[in-house]
Amino acid sequence: MSRQFADHICDVLSPLGPVTARAMFGGFGIYLDGLMFGLIAWDTLFLKADDGNRAMFEDAGAARFKPWEDRPMTMPYWEVPADVLEDGAQLCAWGRAAFDAALRTRKPKSKRTGKGRR
Repeated sequence: MSRQFADHICDVLSPLGPVTARAMFGGFGIYLDGLMFGLIAWDTLFLKADDGNRAMFEDAGAARFKPWEDRPMTMPYWEVPADVLEDGAQLCAWGRAAFDAALRTRKPKSKRTGKGRR
């Protein structure tokens, strides 16, 4: 996995805010404000999608992220088309849409009950 590619993606997406890449599972998670909205696996960028932005990916013929070739499981991240990767402004627009999807689908933080604590 290329740290250089991850750093490049963070630089291109920097107009969105302080975008960071954290190593995970042989790839990288792409974060903004502590919220993961993208991932890099096999030197390919995937961005988060939900009902609000999924059509962008489908219209571009993008594929869903499938972590294991031999299993049917997919995740709500979609491959970013090459032409989008090559256009910084367009990548930022897709990145913003992915971050918005991450915000919409974010699970609330669990509340600690404090049971058994004094």
